[in-house]
Amino acid sequence: MTTPIRNVYCVGRNYRLHAAELGNAVPDQPMLFMKPTHSVVLADGGSVPLPGDRGQVHYETELVLRIGRDYEPGLTVDELVDSIAIGIDFTLRDVQDGLKKKGHPWLAAKGFRNSAPVGAFRPFPGIAEAARSEFSLRRNGTEVQRGNLNDMIFSPQTIVDFVAAHFGLGEGDVIFTGTPEGVGAAADGDRFELYWAEEAAGNFTVRLEQA
Repeated sequence: MTTPIRNVYCVGRNYRLHAAELGNAVPDQPMLFMKPTHSVVLADGGSVPLPGDRGQVHYETELVLRIGRDYEPGLTVDELVDSIAIGIDFTLRDVQDGLKKKGHPWLAAKGFRNSAPVGAFRPFPGIAEAARSEFSLRRNGTEVQRGNLNDMIFSPQTIVDFVAAHFGLGEGDVIFTGTPEGVGAAADGDRFELYWAEEAAGNFTVRLEQA
């Protein structure tokens, strides 16, 4: 990467089966939230400390797009995105459920430190080529999630255009594009391995810590 990560945009409920497994309605436009840059941590083989005293911590594996130039109307995803990675949007599910009931923002459930582990970025092969590959997550050696951008409700092009129109989009921004079905609770000592097109794309071990 030539510049540090700036904004971390995340798309919620972008896979129908994931929305269904949590009992959520499918949105009619991209549903965006953000994570602080302090939530980003490299999935480089080490330990990732996460809160162990705020209820269940769910893993949500996602394709992550890195924006390589400032947005201009009419630019395609192939022109905007310079690299991709596989990441996890960790979520404090019990906290999120409580916030949703109160109609409060999700920051406490989504934006805690280390809630966005990301593997190494690799050159973006273009949207057509990327659609031929799948990303996946293995937990302690067993595959628990698998996704393909063809299964997204909102395409990468729709997402970048929406983000740019409503919030702004520029070089160094990253977008977590949503998670497929198969999310679940992480346990202390879990080993997570990220894959892109069956190639290793990052790994780490979870450490649940008490405050």
